[in-house]
Amino acid sequence: MFWKKIMSTALCAALLVTHAGMARAAVEETVQGKLAAVEEETWGGTQTGALVDRINRLEKDYLGIHNNGSMLDRINIVYDDIYDNVEGPGLLTQLNAVEWGLTHEVNPLPIDKRVTDMEMFVEGKTNGGTYKKRIQSLGTAAFGGYSVPLQEVTVPQNTIIKIALTDNVNAKKIKVGDTIHYKVAEDVVQNGMLVFAKGQPGVGTVKKVRQARNFGRDAEIETDFHTTKAMDGTDVTTFVGEEAKKELKSYALAAGASVAGMLLLGPIGIIGGAFVKGKNIELPAGTELFIQTKNDTVLYAVPTTEG
Repeated sequence: MFWKKIMSTALCAALLVTHAGMARAAVEETVQGKLAAVEEETWGGTQTGALVDRINRLEKDYLGIHNNGSMLDRINIVYDDIYDNVEGPGLLTQLNAVEWGLTHEVNPLPIDKRVTDMEMFVEGKTNGGTYKKRIQSLGTAAFGGYSVPLQEVTVPQNTIIKIALTDNVNAKKIKVGDTIHYKVAEDVVQNGMLVFAKGQPGVGTVKKVRQARNFGRDAEIETDFHTTKAMDGTDVTTFVGEEAKKELKSYALAAGASVAGMLLLGPIGIIGGAFVKGKNIELPAGTELFIQTKNDTVLYAVPTTEG
């Protein structure tokens, strides 16, 4: 069973943590900013209706109670419940660990969809209660009520991450400023600690597009693969540097692509000629590339027997 790859005992209601922090991206410190971020994480999009009604729904689903105080105070409590690892792993970190234990992959779908899908997979039905209670029940039902300690680790600068595009990329159809989505293609394990799980999402931005022209000018796309989710939900700054390009070149050679048939695709690196149709760049979803971390980054990771 996949869960045997976790070195400690398996997962349950009380996940333990040795150190902690916030696994969050920068969010506007307003009611609307925090509310939109939580709704996006929960259901995949901003909801409609009065602010108080939307906060009430989130409190019911996450906390099971309605708090007093200002709207910003109330939404901050929910926000911290999802992302805060200070006093124990936040809900998102717990969910990632449970899902990885079950499927050896972390799904980039919204929390509600992920929890519902896992309940159907494990128990054949959906459950009531808060998301935390439902996630804890999944851990207990699947793994017998054990715990997984998270540990603080430092992921070094230039750590290589293999990714796969989740969008089609075509030089004829994209423009500067467009978002390109991708996901982690393989677990990244360092010293026995899972820091990036397969399936975790990432976001890039198109910086330059040059169409193919007559007289031998090839198409060119420059893309900044700048943000990749870690196991604990942290948005890690990533890019395509020299180490990633070298890794991609070795990967392409191992796959049988000829050096003469490769295309230098801006900062993306070297792409196999199989993805180039005529002089146009066309990379289908699933195309695998390599990126690397830009800085040393402190994360919270799950112990495994891998790596």
